[in-house]
Amino acid sequence: MDTQAPLTPRQIVDGLRGLLGEAGQILDQPAEMASYLSEPRRRFHIPAVAVALPGSVAALQTLCRWANQHRVKLIPQSGNTGLVGGQVPVSGDEVIVNLRRLDRVREVDAAAGHMTLEAGVILEHAHAAAAAVGAMFPLWIASQGSARIGGVLSSNAGGVQVLAFGNARELTLGVEAVLADGRLYQGLNALKKDNTGYDLKDLLVGAEGTLGFITAATVKLLPRPEGHETAICNVSGPEAALALFTRLRARAGSRLTAFELMPRLGIDMQLRHGMLARDPTTSPSAWYVLCEVNRMQGGVSGALQAALEEALEVGLIGDAVLAASEADRMLMWAAREQMSDVQSREGASIKHDVSVPIGAVPALIAEGSAAVERAIPGVRPCPFGHMGDGNIHFNFSQPEGADPRAFMAREKDANAAIYEVVLRLGGSVSAEHGIGQLKTGLLKQVKDPVALDMMRAIKHALDPNGILNPGKLLG
Repeated sequence: MDTQAPLTPRQIVDGLRGLLGEAGQILDQPAEMASYLSEPRRRFHIPAVAVALPGSVAALQTLCRWANQHRVKLIPQSGNTGLVGGQVPVSGDEVIVNLRRLDRVREVDAAAGHMTLEAGVILEHAHAAAAAVGAMFPLWIASQGSARIGGVLSSNAGGVQVLAFGNARELTLGVEAVLADGRLYQGLNALKKDNTGYDLKDLLVGAEGTLGFITAATVKLLPRPEGHETAICNVSGPEAALALFTRLRARAGSRLTAFELMPRLGIDMQLRHGMLARDPTTSPSAWYVLCEVNRMQGGVSGALQAALEEALEVGLIGDAVLAASEADRMLMWAAREQMSDVQSREGASIKHDVSVPIGAVPALIAEGSAAVERAIPGVRPCPFGHMGDGNIHFNFSQPEGADPRAFMAREKDANAAIYEVVLRLGGSVSAEHGIGQLKTGLLKQVKDPVALDMMRAIKHALDPNGILNPGKLLG
């Protein structure tokens, strides 16, 4: 039985400073820790004992060995852009370990199709490193200007091009990670085939920092497209959008890189609050599809336009506007990427990140909207997102003129209504944002008990003292 007395906050801070010295920066004042504690949705407000910023992998190993010995809880953090609270404290006795100082691009090999990045590399900088050698790292998310590779992989981020290229796990060839006891897992490789046992990379990617600190990763590089063909199409509803997706995928194959569903409500909100310079659509419609096709070197241009003309002839779309310039394209994407943020300007909103089989998306939207409207009369459904891979951000804005607090008090009712529909349709209650601390109770309700037992066994084997991100994922 472990009778070791827990260290006091002062002992933890002094221990960290003495341990790391110049190899790591330790912050313990509220003002200097504030930016590391304030997560995007501002739902969690628990303080931390300190923030540690190790300057090397070796320093992180030293920190983990000491923390494991003294049972000091550690929270892995990279860009602090997570939306489910996985990167901020639960109990107030934790140390946030931010890896932003590990920000080297170690290697870029365009010919072999991979590059190796440290955990602190900002995703947008990874895109630039790939572009500099004429290649592409095809993982785009709304927070790519601040999200860092460690968090992107730990949350198994998805984004707008999963349809063509897969999520973070599918784009990762190998990882390097520091375990709870300070050992270094040296799994960086670029092998496409390696049948020498369990795929430990896939275990660490998506583990939300509960099994180890991802310190670096080797990720795939793909040929950079010559250009893009982008359009916003008017559709009568999700059923028509699904039929359009089937047609475009048959026509464009893997060149169809994005297929995003958007309601008119979200466009109107952005125009109302000045977030769009102009309406990117060609005419009013209840629903829109934003679609994009990559044009590869030597490929024929105009493929998307031809496909949309056919769709117009058979009545799948009512109208469409194609981007005539990069500025047009950026405006179209802004309309999609701002869809979630603008809802805060309309008052409170209840948000869900869910997925169902692609063919069930129309049923999800129809039945989910009806269920929540029954629970909260007057609520404004604003479902949007990655229809091409079945991931819908099913958000609900408060009724016009409603009291925000009263509306948020009904969050559990909305959650119960939408999750019942999702599970009945064979879906997932967390498609790409993860579990964090927001959905730990929900995970226990919906996950197969055998799967939970396996996950707990893995957690105990790799982190027997429970120091890595306690209170997250498995709770």
